[in-house]
Amino acid sequence: MFQSYTATTRPDDGPPRLRALRSTLQNQGVDGFIIPRADAHQGEYVAACDERLAWLTGFTGSAGFCIVLPDRAGLFVDGRYRVQARLQCAPDFTPVNWPETKPAAWLQDALPAGGIVGFDPWLHTPDEIDALEQGLKGSGISLQRMENQIDALWTDRPARPAAPARAYPEDLAGADASAKRQRLGATLCAAGQRATILTQPDSICWLLNIRGGDLPRLPVMQGFAIVHDDGRVDLFAPPEKLDGVDLGSGVQIRPFEAFEPALRTLSGPVRLDKGSVPLRVLDILRDSNVPTSFMQDPCLLPKACKTQAELAGARAAHLRDGAAMVEFLCWLDAQAAELVANRDHVLTEIDIAQHLEACRHDTCALQDLSFDTIAGSGPNGAIVHYRVTEDSNRRLIPGDLMLVDSGGQYLDGTTDITRTIAIGPVGQLEAECFTRVLQGMIAISRARFPRGVAGGHLDALARYPLWLAGLDYDHGTGHGVGAFLSVHEGPQRLSRISQVPLAEGMILSNEPGYYREGAFGIRIENLVSVRMPPTPKGGDARDWLGFETLTLAPIDTRLVMTDMLSTDERAWLNRYHERVVTLLSPLVREHARSWLAAACSPV
Repeated sequence: MFQSYTATTRPDDGPPRLRALRSTLQNQGVDGFIIPRADAHQGEYVAACDERLAWLTGFTGSAGFCIVLPDRAGLFVDGRYRVQARLQCAPDFTPVNWPETKPAAWLQDALPAGGIVGFDPWLHTPDEIDALEQGLKGSGISLQRMENQIDALWTDRPARPAAPARAYPEDLAGADASAKRQRLGATLCAAGQRATILTQPDSICWLLNIRGGDLPRLPVMQGFAIVHDDGRVDLFAPPEKLDGVDLGSGVQIRPFEAFEPALRTLSGPVRLDKGSVPLRVLDILRDSNVPTSFMQDPCLLPKACKTQAELAGARAAHLRDGAAMVEFLCWLDAQAAELVANRDHVLTEIDIAQHLEACRHDTCALQDLSFDTIAGSGPNGAIVHYRVTEDSNRRLIPGDLMLVDSGGQYLDGTTDITRTIAIGPVGQLEAECFTRVLQGMIAISRARFPRGVAGGHLDALARYPLWLAGLDYDHGTGHGVGAFLSVHEGPQRLSRISQVPLAEGMILSNEPGYYREGAFGIRIENLVSVRMPPTPKGGDARDWLGFETLTLAPIDTRLVMTDMLSTDERAWLNRYHERVVTLLSPLVREHARSWLAAACSPV
C-alpha cells in the first residue's frame, strides 16, 4: 500500500516547539519569524525533511504559512483548510483567513513600529517578499533575511531524499529531450536572455525527460538547473541519483554545492520567474552584478500543452483507471447495501481508501497514488482536503454522503477523479445540492469558447447553479494536471483569479463542489483536455476551443433530482454514461459489468 493512515502530527507537540522557537528568536534579536509550507523549489509537495510548518504547528495542508510573534502565532490558511487547521492545531496557533487577511495588515496590527520579522530567503519568492514589504511600507516594521530558525530546533529531522532518477520514455513524452532543450534555448535567444534558472522539479524533469522518487505522490527528482541560450543545461543534483541515466552531451551534472558559485559566474541577462524562484537566487545574482529579467518559467506553457503522445497516454491511463473505479464503486455499493440492511456491518473511511488503492493496484500499472486519497464520509466530507488517519477514521452510517477524491500515477498519465456516493437514502437538501454541483460540472464540460478565453472567464459557469440558491465553494473549479508529473500543474486553471488563456492540449480538472460544515461534502470531478471542437452550423468562423472529457466513471444518479436538469443537461449525462459503459464494460469483471450497466441507466 502506498498510503499510510498514521497521523504524522499531534496538536500537543506544537506548544513546546513554539516556546522553543520564541526563545531562539529572542536570542537572535528579532520579534518574529515566517514559516512557510514551501521548500526551496516552491512546489505543492515537500519532502519529509522540509515539513517545517507541520513540525511546528501540526497543520499538514499543502498551502499556508505561520507568522510567530512573542504573543501570538497566526496560521494563515485559505478556504480549503480552515476546518482542518482548527482540528490539527493547538489553541496556541490562531487560524487566519487568508488571502482575505493580508500578512502585512496582520503584522501592523500585531507589532509596533521598529518590529523586525525574520525569514529564510531560500523559502520565499521575490513576489512574496515584494508584496509583504510593500504592505509594510510606512509601518516601521522591517523584514530580515536570516538562517532558518526551525532547523536547529528540529533535532530528529529526516534526511534529504535519495531516490534514484530514471529516464522517461520518449514515446510517452512525444518529444526528444535534446529538441526540448534547443527550443528553450531559442526562446531565450529571442528574448535576449543568456540563461534561465529552473528551480521547480517538474519543469526540470519534463525538460530532460526524466522522473524520480524524491517526493511523495510526485515522480520527480529534486534539483536546480541553469539552462543556457544554446540549449546546454547545468543540472545541480546528487550525481549518484543519475547513475545509468543518459542525459545527452548537452547536460552537465554538478552537485548541489556548486549551484551558488555557478550563479555568480553567469553573464546575463538571466531569466527568473519571480513567482517560483527563491529570493536567495535573486540576491546572489544581484550581489554578483548579474543582470536579470523577470519572466515566467519557460517550461510552464510547453509542459502544459501536452503532445499527441501525452494525450494518447492520458486517454489510456483514464481507461485503466476508470475500470479500477468501476470495480471499486461496485464493491462500495454492495457494502452500502449491507450497511443499510445490517446496522452491525462495519465500513470505515480507511476500508474505502484501502480498497480503492487495491483496485488500482490490480491494474498492474500503478506507479503511485497521485495524492493521498480523500475519503470523507458525512461531516468529514466537508473538510475539502481531508486525509483520513487512524485517529479520525469514521465509521459510515446509512444516510451518509461519501466523498472520494483520488487518483493514480501511471507511466502514461496522471489521473484525478472525485465521486460522491449515497450510502443509503439521503435527504432532499443533499440531493438538491448534488444536482446543482452536477449542473456546474456539466456546464464546464459543454463549454465552447473563443481562443484567448482564460479559466477566470469560465469559472462562473460552474458556480452559477449554486449561486442561484445562495451557495458557493471556497476552492477553484479546476487545476492543471501533468503527464506522469504533478496532479496540480500550472499555469492553466479554472479559477476566477486565472488569466492564462486556455490552449489545445492543456489538461484540467473540472470539480465544482459544495460543503456544509458538520454535515456533508459534495464534489464531482472529471479531467478534461482542451481541444478544437467543430463549429456549429451557422456559427461564426472564429477560432473555437472546447473540452474533451478524459475521466470515465459513473456519476451516482440516485442523488440527481432529474426534474432540476434541463433537456440538454440530461442528454449530456446520458451520453456520458453511454460512453462509460461502451468503453469500460470490456475491461471489468462480469459482476462489475452488470452493476455498471445499471448504474449508467438513462435518467
